Amino acid sequence: MAPDAGETDSIARVVIARVLSGAIIVAAIIVGIYVTRLYYVYPRTDDAYVRANIVGVAPHVSGPIVSLPVVDNQQVHKGDLLFEVDPRPYQDVFNKLDAQLKLTYLDVNAYEDAIRAATAEQKRREADAAYARQYLHRIEPLLAKHYVTANDVFNARSRVEAEEAGVRNAESEVKRARNQLGKFGDINARLKAAEAEVADARLNIEYCYVKAPFDGYVTNLNIAVGQYANEGRDVLALVDNRVWYVIANYRENFLSHIKPGMKADVFLLAYPNHRFRGTVQGLGWALYQTNGATIEGLPAVEPTLNWVRLSQRFPVRITLDDRDPNYPFRMGATAVVTIQGFR
Repeated sequence: MAPDAGETDSIARVVIARVLSGAIIVAAIIVGIYVTRLYYVYPRTDDAYVRANIVGVAPHVSGPIVSLPVVDNQQVHKGDLLFEVDPRPYQDVFNKLDAQLKLTYLDVNAYEDAIRAATAEQKRREADAAYARQYLHRIEPLLAKHYVTANDVFNARSRVEAEEAGVRNAESEVKRARNQLGKFGDINARLKAAEAEVADARLNIEYCYVKAPFDGYVTNLNIAVGQYANEGRDVLALVDNRVWYVIANYRENFLSHIKPGMKADVFLLAYPNHRFRGTVQGLGWALYQTNGATIEGLPAVEPTLNWVRLSQRFPVRITLDDRDPNYPFRMGATAVVTIQGFR
């Protein structure tokens, strides 16, 4: 008996339903595999923040601040004056040392004259000693012939000894004059020390004018003219505008798919429709964990254990490659990062 039309339609609907169900399952599996592959091939995170280096600016000299031409959050360029420490005490020191340097020049000239005079005296003494020895050699043979007396020979010998002693004394005077000059090779140590003191005093005057070491933004400016600035203590901080980067925290199971040099797309919540380019600079190697930390030399281990283990997140540093003055970066801004791989 042949099936009627109703049974045929029912069988067809069952077959179609099964085929569609199978197709949906297969499509879901394919989409799942694709999404999973996409998820790991192009890791994405919204746990990311814009960062820049913060550099504290401290003076090399101490003193009251007499000029403060910048305000908080102001953009500055390399070489711009940030603040000025009272230079008058350092100027006085410089003037004193500069005067001493001029006196040292005069002393050096005097020592050089003394060396020349001592050298001339040494040569005169050497000539006198040579003449005395020559005279002694002439009269010694005459003693046997009684042309001269023994006293004459004795006096000649005494004069030779006296002249030789004078030569030795003159040599000592030359050495003493050269030592006072303080010259070692081609360098005059006495003059070099005085010049170094003057250069150091001049440098301290320059240090009174604290300038921006690079392009950046003034931040944490909580001072005013008249406040005392201490040597080596930060007066303000600068946000380094030369290099901006993003710290993106990725789960540890993504790290094997991220390599230094890979390109990344970065979107900032402040500019959601503008894409920035970046390059992976490196991946973090360490995290601080409270559990297992050492306290007073002993390991601190929590007495409980969570059965659900969460993946750790490691920081990935991504250097921002492109800059747009219409979209300035701000430290701490929230970012969304997608690793695009090598390209």
